[in-house]
Amino acid sequence: MKNLIAISAPSGTGKSTLCEEIRIKKPEIKFSISCTTRPRRDYEIDGINYYFLTDVEFMEKVKNNELLEYEEVHGYYYGTLSNTLNNAISSKELMLFDVDVNGAMSIKKKYPNNTLTVFILPPSIEDLKVRLINRGTDSQEVINKRLERTNKEMKFKDKFDTFMINDNLSSAVEKLNKIIINLKQGVEYGS
Repeated sequence: MKNLIAISAPSGTGKSTLCEEIRIKKPEIKFSISCTTRPRRDYEIDGINYYFLTDVEFMEKVKNNELLEYEEVHGYYYGTLSNTLNNAISSKELMLFDVDVNGAMSIKKKYPNNTLTVFILPPSIEDLKVRLINRGTDSQEVINKRLERTNKEMKFKDKFDTFMINDNLSSAVEKLNKIIINLKQGVEYGS
């Protein structure tokens, strides 16, 4: 049974916002909280949005094999706790993962029979630039790094089980909700 839903997208596509909206719409779905070493944004809460760790704390988790996958993205580490996945699989609860493309591929590789991967596309690269600028959380240098990484991430699209375009938040939430409903009803995506 597929009960792990790994959502990935280029930075600024609205992946985290979509996941937050799904959490509100479907509170019965569990949400995997990733670890990160990046600074907490004003609106984020430790233990809700991420587990915010120092580099030393993060590397301790790596050393102790507590992370299923981890990666350095834009100068910060991000990782998924192994026990989160193991608990979701044993309980058969639906769990949503907001991860980068490599994280999604790692989860799918380790748990192919349990994982559905969904890639979120922006309406256009120009729209993505505008979103990153309007978000107001990053310097121009960081925005440029994020856009540079976008080209690499977009090449992963065909490795995902399904994809959708986030051109409008409410319709994107409905599209993602429909994918989740179909999953619960046994609809197969991808290979």
